[in-house]
Amino acid sequence: MIKVKIFFQPDGRISGFDVSGHSGEDIVCAGVSSLTDTAFLGITEYLHREVSYDAASGKLRMELKGSPDEQTESILQTMLLGLSAIAEAYPKAVRILK
Repeated sequence: MIKVKIFFQPDGRISGFDVSGHSGEDIVCAGVSSLTDTAFLGITEYLHREVSYDAASGKLRMELKGSPDEQTESILQTMLLGLSAIAEAYPKAVRILK
């Protein structure tokens, strides 16, 4: 099972995420990886925000070093929408923890 932990600030904005595990279904792993990797790249390469992160096989943890803003929130909420759709379609493969 893939577990996704979303980190929220007191104001409700997303400040990061932690993804770990494997689902046993390649399409699910590919979908989750695509969404989380794209969010990471959007924040670091496009928005040029500083983050702390740890990446390994089957794991990605990313946290903003600064406060979330409208741009980071747009990227991370879009990631969460996509992950939620995957979790709904494959409930035995993905669990989202908030």
